[in-house]
Amino acid sequence: MAVNPYFHQTPDKLQEEQVWLKEAKQNPEAFGPFYKKYHAMIHRYVQQRIIDPDHTHDIVAQVFMKALKNLHTYEFRGVPFCSWLFRIAKSEMNQFFRENDSNRKVSMDHIQLATFDTFSFDWSEYELVQKRLQHAMNQIKTDQLKLIEMRFFEQLSFKEIGEELGMTENNAKVKTFRALEKLKIVFHQPRNVA
Repeated sequence: MAVNPYFHQTPDKLQEEQVWLKEAKQNPEAFGPFYKKYHAMIHRYVQQRIIDPDHTHDIVAQVFMKALKNLHTYEFRGVPFCSWLFRIAKSEMNQFFRENDSNRKVSMDHIQLATFDTFSFDWSEYELVQKRLQHAMNQIKTDQLKLIEMRFFEQLSFKEIGEELGMTENNAKVKTFRALEKLKIVFHQPRNVA
Protein backbone atom coordinates (compact mmCIF):
# COMPACT_ATOMS: atom_id res chain seq x y z
CA MET A 1 0.00 0.00 0.00
CA ALA A 2 1.34 3.44 -0.88
CA VAL A 3 2.25 5.80 1.94
CA ASN A 4 0.20 8.98 2.04
CA PRO A 5 2.68 11.84 2.53
CA TYR A 6 0.05 14.01 4.23
CA PHE A 7 -0.21 11.64 7.17
CA HIS A 8 3.25 10.09 7.32
CA GLN A 9 5.26 13.28 7.37
CA THR A 10 8.89 13.71 8.17
CA PRO A 11 9.90 15.47 11.38
CA ASP A 12 10.89 18.47 9.23
CA LYS A 13 7.38 18.73 7.75
CA LEU A 14 5.82 18.47 11.21
CA GLN A 15 8.19 21.17 12.45
CA GLU A 16 7.21 23.36 9.49
CA GLU A 17 3.56 23.00 10.52
CA GLN A 18 4.49 24.07 14.05
CA VAL A 19 6.00 27.26 12.63
CA TRP A 20 2.83 27.87 10.60
CA LEU A 21 0.75 27.22 13.69
CA LYS A 22 2.67 29.70 15.81
CA GLU A 23 2.35 32.36 13.11
CA ALA A 24 -1.37 31.67 12.56
CA LYS A 25 -2.12 31.89 16.29
CA GLN A 26 -0.57 35.37 16.29
CA ASN A 27 -2.03 36.47 12.96
CA PRO A 28 -5.09 34.70 11.44
CA GLU A 29 -4.02 35.75 7.95
CA ALA A 30 -1.10 33.32 8.31
CA PHE A 31 -3.53 30.36 8.30
CA GLY A 32 -3.25 30.20 4.48
CA PRO A 33 -0.61 27.43 4.25
CA PHE A 34 -2.88 25.03 6.16
CA TYR A 35 -5.78 25.84 3.86
CA LYS A 36 -3.68 25.38 0.71
CA LYS A 37 -2.17 22.13 1.94
CA TYR A 38 -5.31 20.43 3.25
CA HIS A 39 -8.36 21.91 1.50
CA ALA A 40 -8.49 19.33 -1.31
CA MET A 41 -8.04 16.44 1.13
CA ILE A 42 -10.82 17.62 3.47
CA HIS A 43 -13.06 18.29 0.46
CA ARG A 44 -12.58 14.72 -0.82
CA TYR A 45 -13.29 13.32 2.65
CA VAL A 46 -16.57 15.24 2.96
CA GLN A 47 -17.54 14.60 -0.67
CA GLN A 48 -17.30 10.83 -0.11
CA ARG A 49 -20.02 11.09 2.53
CA ILE A 50 -22.13 14.07 1.47
CA ILE A 51 -23.25 13.51 -2.10
CA ASP A 52 -24.74 16.98 -2.69
CA PRO A 53 -21.98 19.36 -3.91
CA ASP A 54 -23.54 22.46 -2.31
CA HIS A 55 -23.69 20.83 1.10
CA THR A 56 -20.15 19.53 0.63
CA HIS A 57 -18.83 23.04 -0.06
CA ASP A 58 -20.74 24.47 2.91
CA ILE A 59 -19.37 21.84 5.29
CA VAL A 60 -15.79 22.24 4.06
CA ALA A 61 -16.03 26.00 4.49
CA GLN A 62 -17.39 25.46 8.01
CA VAL A 63 -14.47 23.14 8.84
CA PHE A 64 -11.87 25.76 7.98
CA MET A 65 -13.80 28.60 9.64
CA LYS A 66 -14.09 26.58 12.87
CA ALA A 67 -10.43 25.59 12.72
CA LEU A 68 -9.39 29.22 12.34
CA LYS A 69 -11.78 30.38 15.08
CA ASN A 70 -10.58 27.70 17.53
CA LEU A 71 -6.92 27.68 16.54
CA HIS A 72 -5.93 28.91 20.01
CA THR A 73 -7.20 25.59 21.47
CA TYR A 74 -5.16 23.35 19.14
CA GLU A 75 -2.31 21.39 20.74
CA PHE A 76 0.32 19.50 18.77
CA ARG A 77 0.24 15.76 19.57
CA GLY A 78 2.83 14.38 17.18
CA VAL A 79 0.52 14.02 14.17
CA PRO A 80 -0.12 16.35 11.25
CA PHE A 81 -2.53 19.28 11.63
CA CYS A 82 -4.97 17.60 9.23
CA SER A 83 -5.89 15.06 11.93
CA TRP A 84 -7.56 17.91 13.80
CA LEU A 85 -9.24 19.11 10.59
CA PHE A 86 -10.65 15.61 10.03
CA ARG A 87 -12.11 15.57 13.54
CA ILE A 88 -13.78 18.93 12.86
CA ALA A 89 -15.06 17.65 9.50
CA LYS A 90 -16.46 14.52 11.11
CA SER A 91 -18.24 16.61 13.71
CA GLU A 92 -19.69 18.93 11.05
CA MET A 93 -20.95 15.99 8.99
CA ASN A 94 -22.55 14.37 12.04
CA GLN A 95 -24.28 17.69 12.74
CA PHE A 96 -25.46 17.80 9.12
CA PHE A 97 -26.86 14.26 9.36
CA ARG A 98 -28.67 15.07 12.61
CA GLU A 99 -30.18 18.26 11.20
CA ASN A 100 -31.20 16.65 7.91
CA ASP A 101 -32.26 13.29 9.32
CA SER A 102 -30.06 11.67 6.69
CA ASN A 103 -28.57 8.23 6.65
CA ARG A 104 -24.81 8.08 6.47
CA LYS A 105 -23.50 7.37 2.98
CA VAL A 106 -20.09 6.49 1.66
CA SER A 107 -19.34 7.18 -1.99
CA MET A 108 -17.15 4.62 -3.69
CA ASP A 109 -16.62 6.85 -6.72
CA HIS A 110 -13.36 8.31 -5.46
CA ILE A 111 -11.81 5.23 -3.88
CA GLN A 112 -10.04 2.56 -5.85
CA LEU A 113 -10.95 -1.01 -5.07
CA ALA A 114 -7.28 -1.91 -5.23
CA THR A 115 -7.04 -0.31 -1.79
CA PHE A 116 -8.67 -3.47 -0.45
CA ASP A 117 -5.91 -5.62 -1.89
CA THR A 118 -6.69 -8.60 0.33
CA PHE A 119 -10.07 -9.08 -1.36
CA SER A 120 -10.21 -11.51 -4.24
CA PHE A 121 -12.55 -10.72 -7.09
CA ASP A 122 -12.84 -10.65 -10.86
CA TRP A 123 -11.67 -7.25 -12.14
CA SER A 124 -13.75 -7.67 -15.30
CA GLU A 125 -16.86 -7.18 -13.13
CA TYR A 126 -15.72 -3.92 -11.54
CA GLU A 127 -19.20 -2.35 -11.22
CA LEU A 128 -20.69 -5.45 -9.61
CA VAL A 129 -17.74 -5.69 -7.24
CA GLN A 130 -18.17 -2.03 -6.31
CA LYS A 131 -21.86 -2.63 -5.53
CA ARG A 132 -21.06 -5.73 -3.49
CA LEU A 133 -18.42 -3.87 -1.51
CA GLN A 134 -20.80 -0.97 -0.82
CA HIS A 135 -23.48 -3.44 0.29
CA ALA A 136 -21.00 -5.25 2.55
CA MET A 137 -19.93 -1.97 4.12
CA ASN A 138 -23.57 -1.23 4.93
CA GLN A 139 -23.89 -4.61 6.68
CA ILE A 140 -21.05 -4.34 9.20
CA LYS A 141 -21.25 -2.59 12.57
CA THR A 142 -20.84 1.19 12.67
CA ASP A 143 -17.66 1.03 14.77
CA GLN A 144 -16.13 -1.43 12.28
CA LEU A 145 -17.11 0.78 9.34
CA LYS A 146 -15.55 3.76 11.10
CA LEU A 147 -12.23 1.94 11.45
CA ILE A 148 -12.24 0.95 7.78
CA GLU A 149 -13.14 4.48 6.70
CA MET A 150 -10.38 5.98 8.82
CA ARG A 151 -7.74 3.54 7.58
CA PHE A 152 -8.63 3.20 3.88
CA PHE A 153 -10.65 6.28 2.95
CA GLU A 154 -8.96 8.87 5.16
CA GLN A 155 -5.66 6.94 5.05
CA LEU A 156 -4.92 7.59 8.71
CA SER A 157 -2.05 5.76 10.39
CA PHE A 158 -2.84 3.36 13.22
CA LYS A 159 -1.33 5.88 15.62
CA GLU A 160 -3.76 8.56 14.41
CA ILE A 161 -6.71 6.16 14.57
CA GLY A 162 -5.77 5.19 18.10
CA GLU A 163 -5.44 8.81 19.17
CA GLU A 164 -8.79 9.78 17.70
CA LEU A 165 -10.61 6.79 19.20
CA GLY A 166 -8.81 6.80 22.55
CA MET A 167 -6.97 3.48 22.19
CA THR A 168 -3.42 2.29 21.73
CA GLU A 169 -1.84 2.06 18.30
CA ASN A 170 -1.67 -1.74 18.62
CA ASN A 171 -5.35 -1.95 19.60
CA ALA A 172 -6.23 0.18 16.57
CA LYS A 173 -4.32 -2.30 14.34
CA VAL A 174 -6.06 -5.33 15.83
CA LYS A 175 -9.56 -3.82 15.65
CA THR A 176 -9.02 -2.58 12.09
CA PHE A 177 -7.79 -6.03 11.03
CA ARG A 178 -10.86 -7.65 12.62
CA ALA A 179 -13.17 -5.12 10.92
CA LEU A 180 -11.55 -5.83 7.56
CA GLU A 181 -11.88 -9.58 8.13
CA LYS A 182 -15.59 -9.14 8.91
CA LEU A 183 -16.02 -7.01 5.78
CA LYS A 184 -14.34 -9.72 3.70
CA ILE A 185 -16.68 -12.38 5.12
CA VAL A 186 -19.77 -10.31 4.31
CA PHE A 187 -18.36 -9.36 0.88
CA HIS A 188 -17.85 -13.02 -0.09
CA GLN A 189 -21.27 -14.20 1.09
CA PRO A 190 -23.31 -15.52 -1.84
CA ARG A 191 -25.84 -13.08 -3.26
CA ASN A 192 -25.00 -10.23 -0.95
CA VAL A 193 -26.40 -7.80 -3.56
CA ALA A 194 -29.96 -8.19 -4.82
